[in-house]
Amino acid sequence: MPVSPADLRILEMADALLSDPSRWNRHDDRSCTPEDTTWSLFCALQRASIEVLGSYDHRRVALQEVRFAIEEAASGAVFEHRLRDYNNLQTTSFQDVKAVLHVARDRVAGRLAPMPK
Repeated sequence: MPVSPADLRILEMADALLSDPSRWNRHDDRSCTPEDTTWSLFCALQRASIEVLGSYDHRRVALQEVRFAIEEAASGAVFEHRLRDYNNLQTTSFQDVKAVLHVARDRVAGRLAPMPK
């Protein structure tokens, strides 16, 4: 699937949902509801996807880029569910969650940049 501006909007919205540590749910069970006022990394991405696309697309470029950023940040750790398990690691901080979102956002933005003529 090619990258699109929607992928950038998903990452920006997820980043905005996780605006400060009080908005982060560090105990993700992958049960996300529209009434949530705190979000895990997974739920923030799911919510942002639904807001931007109208549905959740598990393999969307935006989410894949977050997974790739997690693989790099977690130094080869093996996860059953990367988004949930990285979020829930005892060693993962709020800043770590924000960092993987920012890495993914920068990569998507770079792929959207116009090609030089």
